[in-house]
Amino acid sequence: MTRAEKVLLFVLACINFTHIVDFMIMMPLGPQLMRHFSIGPQAFGFIVSSYSLSAGISGFLAAFIVDRFPRKQVVLAAYTGFVIGTLACGLAPTYPLLIAARIFAGVFGGILGSQVLSIVGDVFAYERRAQAMSIVMTAFSAASVVGVPFGLYIATEFSWHAPFLFVGFLGIGVLALIWQFVPRMDAHLVSKQLRPSPIAVLTTILRNPNQMRALFLTTTIMVGHFSIIPFISPYLVANVGFSETDIYLIYLVGGALTIFSAPLVGKLADKRGKFPIFVVFALLSMLPIYLITHMPPAPLSYVLFVSGLFFVFSNGRLVPTQAMTTSVVSPQQRGGFMAINSSVQLLAQALATYGAGVLIGKTSTGELTGYGTVGFLAMAAIFASIFIARMVVPIDAASAKAIPKAEPSV
Repeated sequence: MTRAEKVLLFVLACINFTHIVDFMIMMPLGPQLMRHFSIGPQAFGFIVSSYSLSAGISGFLAAFIVDRFPRKQVVLAAYTGFVIGTLACGLAPTYPLLIAARIFAGVFGGILGSQVLSIVGDVFAYERRAQAMSIVMTAFSAASVVGVPFGLYIATEFSWHAPFLFVGFLGIGVLALIWQFVPRMDAHLVSKQLRPSPIAVLTTILRNPNQMRALFLTTTIMVGHFSIIPFISPYLVANVGFSETDIYLIYLVGGALTIFSAPLVGKLADKRGKFPIFVVFALLSMLPIYLITHMPPAPLSYVLFVSGLFFVFSNGRLVPTQAMTTSVVSPQQRGGFMAINSSVQLLAQALATYGAGVLIGKTSTGELTGYGTVGFLAMAAIFASIFIARMVVPIDAASAKAIPKAEPSV
């Protein structure tokens, strides 16, 4: 891997880090926000899903235009809006204004994820892509180990506003890195005469069974993932007897484990095949899903062990999934397809989160009910994803060749 590639991956990981911390921090803040605003699981689920819903809609609309511009311009514009929205979250004094700020941040955040994946897909050939994806996805581990625990600490010491202000100001520094080190990346651009219309972008996907299967794979994975995650902290606090002050340990331990597991999974996926590795981790991830959603009062060590397994196995299935998804489209169409894919992913997140919030109730003593049912539904979705992934195949190697690498201007 060249120096330019390493620097580019570092910047992309920084984008993902701030983006993921902004999204993840909302979930462990659940007990605090539910108490602060005097809301129940359904209203809290709406806070989380409002971001995903707006991001999904903006990602869908962006799919029609992102391939008309250099990747760098799109990332700069989207990240600027994301930073402004995150700072607005940190300044929001009421529940309605927090929802409005989350929607604004989601509008721009919905474009970022797809563009990061598109850049990786453009620069790295299919044979090296899973490893590159695993490096970018270590941002998730860093967010879990550093970002979320620190965010929870300053939320406890000051207020729930503090983590969003921290991420917003950190994002200003990341903007400088994007400007300096991300290349223009315009090799995917075609002339206006050859440029597909917005309708053609969508119909091309609808007429391509392989691309549709990739979208269905994304949907099932997200439904299985995000019906569980937003309510882990509220359930552990209300039902398992977990202390709010210890919530950061879940992300600290889980993130630390994925720092080591994610690169190994990426190398294995490149060496042994994306689908076989995906199947292994999809099946393994069902065990901690069951244990978490049916957990009785338990000691700290057991909770951390089970949540650690959840982080490792869930992350393990996501690495090959991302590599498979980017392989079903040519570089000239990758930006639009990945924007649609990101939109589908975010809408599935919103549906899963809000749907789980509807199924989960609250007793008079504060305990949550229905989480076990949500767990079974999540396991069914993950199991179904295996059969969908089996039918997702990379396009012909000749047409899937990566765009020539662009050296960052320094």
